[in-house]
Amino acid sequence: MNRRECWQPVLDAEVRKWSAKSCAKLIAELGDEQSYDVEFEGKKYQVEVQMLENTDKYVHVCVDMDDGSIPPSFRPLNQSFIRTK
Repeated sequence: MNRRECWQPVLDAEVRKWSAKSCAKLIAELGDEQSYDVEFEGKKYQVEVQMLENTDKYVHVCVDMDDGSIPPSFRPLNQSFIRTK
């Protein structure tokens, strides 16, 4: 399994966590980009979450993650989701 395939379960868990939040909670928490570390199966990963759009109808959020290694982390794994208001 390559590095990016190993990262996928971490990204999936973080996207599930953030996409479960209400629009109001996302707007409140993502006024500024959120950056933090998580541990998964004994390894540390870096996560960044940011709001891409906040329209009258929806918010669009992006979750990026990597393991901090260079050069693979120059291209983090990411996924975005849209939460309707």
